[in-house]
Amino acid sequence: MAVITAKMVADLRARTGCGMMECKKALTAANGDFDEAVKVLREKGLSVAAKKASRIASEGIVDIMLSEDGKTAAMIEVNAETDFVAKNEKFQQFVKGLLCTILKNRPADIDALMKLPYPDSDFTVDGKLKDMIFTIGENMNIRRFEIVDGILSTYIHGKGTTGVIIRFAADDVCVANPAFPEFAKNIALQVAAMPVLYLNKESVPQADLDAERQIQMNMMKNDPKNANKPEAILHKMIDGKMNKFYEKNCLTEQAYVKDDAISVGKYVENTAKEFGGAIRIDGFWIYERGEGLEKKEDNFAEEIASMMKK
Repeated sequence: MAVITAKMVADLRARTGCGMMECKKALTAANGDFDEAVKVLREKGLSVAAKKASRIASEGIVDIMLSEDGKTAAMIEVNAETDFVAKNEKFQQFVKGLLCTILKNRPADIDALMKLPYPDSDFTVDGKLKDMIFTIGENMNIRRFEIVDGILSTYIHGKGTTGVIIRFAADDVCVANPAFPEFAKNIALQVAAMPVLYLNKESVPQADLDAERQIQMNMMKNDPKNANKPEAILHKMIDGKMNKFYEKNCLTEQAYVKDDAISVGKYVENTAKEFGGAIRIDGFWIYERGEGLEKKEDNFAEEIASMMKK
């Protein structure tokens, strides 16, 4: 039986990030063979990851990385079980590695991403994810990512609670203006502060417009004040209400947060005129951490009662 020294344990911990006791157990099982101990830990990690897979992971972070030339952005959401892990430097570096992988390889989807090599390791992304689950001790999930090319502005809010990418179509004279980055950032801040569904009126699907008009019609017909009004009058009233719908749900129709006397579209128009060219918001992407996911609900009364029984 090989003698397991403190240095051997420390070296294995530095290599794998696993706890001291786990490293000592792995070295003992491997009879002191370092590479075999790494294998033991990884195999155990796969088992632990499988056991944790059913646990709710709705915390985590949204992060964005730009290519060196600034013409491509990758945005990703990676979930964990607790906000504590989202603040973990090892977890944050793991997410940065995923973004590097995405920018370098441009995978088509999550399945393709999982099969790619993870940077500076002999893991695939899937293997690295399982290793992280084992090392940190929580379920994790790579939920979604986006790759966007063009004239871009990005913004991360709240240390990873919300991520925004804005793409512009703009003349060179506008992009070259020293004030363009601040203008572009203001649009990204707008979307983070006032999330919307559509870019402009023209991008709203007809089915969504029809559904909204029907909702408004039903509400009017249920109001006794409208009981004797002709259908034609009700439809005209709905036309007015649709303007409110656009202002709430379309980016260019929204009131600009830094000057609510104008719309975002007017702010863009004014800026383009000031810069001596043309600017158009060409698209936007927003990720809100945990959006649409089941949230873990802690019952503290039950938890305390359980602790008192121990």
